[in-house]
Amino acid sequence: MGLQLRTLQPSVIPMTYPFTPTLRAALAARCLDFPRIAHAGEPLKRAAVAVTLVAADDGSGQAAFLLTRRAAGLRAHGGQWALPGGRCDPGETVEETALRELEEELGLRLAPVDILGVLDDYPTRSGYAITPVVAWAGDAAMLAPNPHEVASTHVIRLDHIHGDDAVTFETIPESPRPLIRLRVGDHHIHAPTAALIYQLRELVAGRITRVAHLEQPVFAWR
Repeated sequence: MGLQLRTLQPSVIPMTYPFTPTLRAALAARCLDFPRIAHAGEPLKRAAVAVTLVAADDGSGQAAFLLTRRAAGLRAHGGQWALPGGRCDPGETVEETALRELEEELGLRLAPVDILGVLDDYPTRSGYAITPVVAWAGDAAMLAPNPHEVASTHVIRLDHIHGDDAVTFETIPESPRPLIRLRVGDHHIHAPTAALIYQLRELVAGRITRVAHLEQPVFAWR
């Protein structure tokens, strides 16, 4: 488990990731070729998150993704790092859920044509199967976060999570599964969010890496 199964072949993406139509086309091709694994085990509630690619806000011209810190007063997982998303409404596709939640949480309205693809489902300890929907947006300067749901919004450059030191795997006595920790600046992010971002990172690098087996910290088991 966790081994890289094969390498995607479409156009080469360099070690830096300029936010350009070339990058968009390459990622769209990789998403199209991605052999997605949908959850097929015990019945779980459906949820989706938007893995939204934007231009970095530091003038570098690099590609980045949007990450939030949930409002402290939320009933579930308040204060934790998260990708915009939530539970699927009845009759809603995962793509529709991701776009709806992105607008509700960050005021960012995207169209179905902005979706590049869908990655693996991640089953959580709290009874959800989370589907990451990869989307391409523009400048993140016009975001309007909903303060009832989002405490802060962060624009994380892809090249800042590229290095080997950005991801670590640990063991915990409560589980035989490896616990993933993603370092972003001075912060550490855990699964499910870290697992979904890690799979995106691997996809950008041209690798297919499964993440459903990666463990969440005990505090997220509820």
